[in-house]
Amino acid sequence: MSHMSRGVESRPEERWRRGKRSSVLAALAVTASVLAACSSTASTTSTSGSSSSSAIPAAAFKDTTGLTATTVRIGNVSTDFAGLFQGATVGTEAYADYVNSTGGINGRKLVVDAGDDGFQGPKNQQLTQSDIANDFALVGGFSLQDNFGGQVLAQNPSVPNVAVSLDLKTAELPNSFSPQPTLNGWQTGPLNYFKTTFPEDVKHVGALIANQPSAVAKWNAEKATMEHLGYTISYVSEFPISQSTFNANVIAMKNAGVKILFLEQMPDLYAGPVMKALAQQNFHPQVVWGASTYSSKLISLSGGAANTNGTYLEQTDSLYLGQDEAHIPAIKTFLDWVQQAKPGFTPDLYTLYGWLSAELFSQALKAAGPHPTRGSVLQQLRNITSFTGGNIVAPVNPSAKTPATCYIIAKVVNGNFVRVDDPPISGSTHGYRCDGTYYTP
Repeated sequence: MSHMSRGVESRPEERWRRGKRSSVLAALAVTASVLAACSSTASTTSTSGSSSSSAIPAAAFKDTTGLTATTVRIGNVSTDFAGLFQGATVGTEAYADYVNSTGGINGRKLVVDAGDDGFQGPKNQQLTQSDIANDFALVGGFSLQDNFGGQVLAQNPSVPNVAVSLDLKTAELPNSFSPQPTLNGWQTGPLNYFKTTFPEDVKHVGALIANQPSAVAKWNAEKATMEHLGYTISYVSEFPISQSTFNANVIAMKNAGVKILFLEQMPDLYAGPVMKALAQQNFHPQVVWGASTYSSKLISLSGGAANTNGTYLEQTDSLYLGQDEAHIPAIKTFLDWVQQAKPGFTPDLYTLYGWLSAELFSQALKAAGPHPTRGSVLQQLRNITSFTGGNIVAPVNPSAKTPATCYIIAKVVNGNFVRVDDPPISGSTHGYRCDGTYYTP
């Protein structure tokens, strides 16, 4: 494997580790809301940082930093502390291993220069600066501290940054490109689906939202879209990130007459206890998950199949954890190479982001020809107007920073995610429903 590793300094003090746990929980809660945006939101207008609105610096077309005759070094700055976003690094390394096994890109192999920011902003900025000085591009990084690195990237517009950036200012930079663009608004397709499927239930909606500013902002966007479509909100509660049981919330929503519960913005470690509480209170509204919740651990965290059967999932990704593997070859490639990169690792959404980012970068690098420069790769990234990663995700436009307009609907049946009401994967939309638009409050 062509991997390098740069991490935070070793800190043996157990007190420091315990003190960081609350920060990790906070990160998970905030990330849940942002990830919902990654998969379910967009804006109908272009951003001020649109890739096509700024000229690529002339010097970039002579810049070959991190490039040799046989290798291309790519930097990856992620938060691996406590395994938080370790998947982003693993996914990037897995794609590098995969493409290197085929001979690399135009005869050059990818070398991943991985750095752990330790959930520290200054460290993120330091690692980003180091990558800019030593690596050809930044690829696949994922961190809640990426706004620190984004400040450095803004000062170095010649350096390609191919990643899912949580910081919107970083995402809008003309040298930033994402396989899953993150903008504001809310997708109407899934909401229209549930309105049609459960016309009476959507008049009695419940939701649980982490009491973090970004989570509340995203909920406000979804709420406005729901009301625009004729939904009625009966119960909403903001929960603290330290909360681990939800019986009181379930009793309250039961008393409020909730008939459909949206948990799209909750990661599995929160959604699981909610499902346990619903079972304990013998309360069974329709439940809707989002991309943040879809994981191989969700069923067990929820107390088993009996507590989750009949719940729904909507997302703009395929069932990439294995359920769609027989029909989408790229999923098997993804899962197989993740295990080769890190045997025994459980892939998650962040792993997919790292993989897709490396694939998007590689596509541009290959198109740049045998003598690439940072500038020529940036130009090729601007030429990529449709990307699916081999249909692992619904089509997005990396050049225009436009998220997907298509999605899937799945249901938990006997403890497994199964597609329902989706077109055939062999069809023209590759299994995605493409009947929605975006609403911007």
